[in-house]
Amino acid sequence: MTPKLVPPFTAETARAKVQFAEDAWNSRDPERVALAYSEDSEWRNRDQFFKGREAIKAFLRHKWAREADYKLKKHLWAFTGNRISVAFFYEWQDASSGQWFRSHGNEQWEFDRDGLMARRESSVNDIPIKEEERRL
Repeated sequence: MTPKLVPPFTAETARAKVQFAEDAWNSRDPERVALAYSEDSEWRNRDQFFKGREAIKAFLRHKWAREADYKLKKHLWAFTGNRISVAFFYEWQDASSGQWFRSHGNEQWEFDRDGLMARRESSVNDIPIKEEERRL
């Protein structure tokens, strides 16, 4: 039986929620990813602040147009009530220059009672790598 992925989270449901997010983001499908967020979800991604599913989809389309061969790994860091914190890294190749990068970061997620992410705070650092240094 699949647990319902709504708050309050348990260790099992928090891990499942993180895996669900990793799988969706690795699809690189903005429509699929956006369904995990509330209609008025608030985001901070690096230095960008925006709100709503349409803005999320636009952000992701732009992101994946630049970040070719994107592959992500997320790890549960902590959880409580309706919040989950994750550490992540992903690798990608700049579509214009061909340079490979590994991006490391942390996210804080806050969910509504239906299990949709109402708020996402993300901090990310990019490190240039050689193709042979890729882990994913």
